[in-house]
Amino acid sequence: MSGQRRRGSALESAILEAGWDQLLEAGYERFTIESVAARSGSARSVLYRRWPSRTELLEAVLRHRGAHDRIEAPDTGNLRDDVVAVLTEFADRRSRIIGLITARLGAYFDEGGGSPQQLRTMFLTDGPSAMETIVERAVSRGELTAAPSDRVVALPVDLVRHEMLMTMTAVPEATIREIVDDIFLPLATNFGRQ
Repeated sequence: MSGQRRRGSALESAILEAGWDQLLEAGYERFTIESVAARSGSARSVLYRRWPSRTELLEAVLRHRGAHDRIEAPDTGNLRDDVVAVLTEFADRRSRIIGLITARLGAYFDEGGGSPQQLRTMFLTDGPSAMETIVERAVSRGELTAAPSDRVVALPVDLVRHEMLMTMTAVPEATIREIVDDIFLPLATNFGRQ
């Protein structure tokens, strides 16, 4: 930094970004308060005041990254195109890091007994998910007679995430269309019908 002292949110953001870089580069094993302090050019005492343990620092890093990398709900005017667009965006962004993060956090799960579900919860921001917003709009437009269950709403993203974890590659466009057209839309459009 050009001699200007960082404070408040600028300092915290710089530390959390450095923490993300440290995690991706070195994994949880070498994710320490000392390594993040050095990488961010901050004193260890600054980090310890905000995050007394590396677990708390990691959780703050993940929450910060989740807020920074939030996927907004597209509004194309129809349910199908909205879901295809959000899944494509999700797959494009997450396929680059999902395998790396999974591998880098193995020691975190071993040490703290955490789970990928807890990790996902940390990464997500408060408020409705993009899929929840998309479904709400589809109900308002009359494309759906009722909002499907939470499980059905989450299913498309869960299937794309599963595909990325199983293949460790980007999800092909054809797979996304299959998830939307053959699985999600039949479930969502028939939800609540007798």
